[in-house]
Amino acid sequence: MHSHPRNGVIRRCTPCPTPAPPPPPTPLPHEDQLDYTPVPRSVALARHRAARLVAEWGFEHLAGDVALVVSELMTNALLHGSLRERLVRLRILTTPVALRVEVGDPRGERLPCPRDATGEDQSGRGLALVEALADDWGVRPRAGVGKTVWAEWSLGLTLCGTDPLARTEE
Repeated sequence: MHSHPRNGVIRRCTPCPTPAPPPPPTPLPHEDQLDYTPVPRSVALARHRAARLVAEWGFEHLAGDVALVVSELMTNALLHGSLRERLVRLRILTTPVALRVEVGDPRGERLPCPRDATGEDQSGRGLALVEALADDWGVRPRAGVGKTVWAEWSLGLTLCGTDPLARTEE
């Protein structure tokens, strides 16, 4: 603090308060949806598209995990949920607090079920991998017919109280 004589009066100057840092930017909402034919090549196409989009949207740190999860969910949809002549849908979106991947297929009666694969099993670890890489995952009925399996990653943001955007399970 400094004293400044002015007209014989001494005033004390107090330092200006330090301004609060600006809040972190809220990510822009993004959404992409594409239907794939139920053939093995679609898995690689979906995986590459998902990784590219997630990186373009500014979430490079999640691109690898998202690509692996998309690969697992698409593979499961092809092996357990596809029907001839029916497409598999991949939807990737962000909400204010999360990045979400959804894979929809026409077989609503065949729900995913994690299993304990042994060391000698050639398959059966996909959902365990999804569970390990994503913050949350689940399944819901698909509009019309079928099911949608989803996985979600937190973006580290929180919304106040009961804001309906804090959690979206469509």
